[in-house]
Amino acid sequence: MNGTLLLAMASFALVASITPGPVNSMALASGVQHGFRRSLAFVTGATVGFTALLLLAGLGMAETVARLPMLDMAMRVAGTGFLFYLALRLWRAAGGMAAGEVPVAPSLWAGASLQWLNPKAWIAAVAGMGAYGLQDGMVSVLIFAGLYFIICYASIALWAYAGTWASRVIGTADRMRLFNRTMAVLLAIGAVAMLAGH
Repeated sequence: MNGTLLLAMASFALVASITPGPVNSMALASGVQHGFRRSLAFVTGATVGFTALLLLAGLGMAETVARLPMLDMAMRVAGTGFLFYLALRLWRAAGGMAAGEVPVAPSLWAGASLQWLNPKAWIAAVAGMGAYGLQDGMVSVLIFAGLYFIICYASIALWAYAGTWASRVIGTADRMRLFNRTMAVLLAIGAVAMLAGH
């Protein structure tokens, strides 16, 4: 496999992974609320979830989904519901912590689920695998998935770290509550866009 193809794979993975979206919004919010270290379970889950999706796209599962419109719609509805659930949790989150209170950080499972229920993740997996992962059979599928894993993990982790940094700037409970509610609205807008298929 030549260096030009590897560079193209890496560029696609970086652009798809680091641009704003539901997963990165949740990583940012988690970083603000829970700090970088406690957000790593979500980061890991989102990365593993997407990489598994990418591998399955390379093995042909995406073609099955494309042939079954009802499955696509079911995924959109489930993904929208999950995003609204996360948005509601953010909306209700307190701006500060009472003594001894330890809020629950998003889990590894939440990260993986969000990827699997996100039609845009499916589109990225299918488009990426179609463009770069099928050049040399299974070897290129595995190389692309491995490269994507590293870049995806670093990108989502960067969003979580940015949230941790932002929490120092936000400071007060009232500002934290405003941030949480702003993120909740953005997630809800993303949920509506997901259902509409845009």
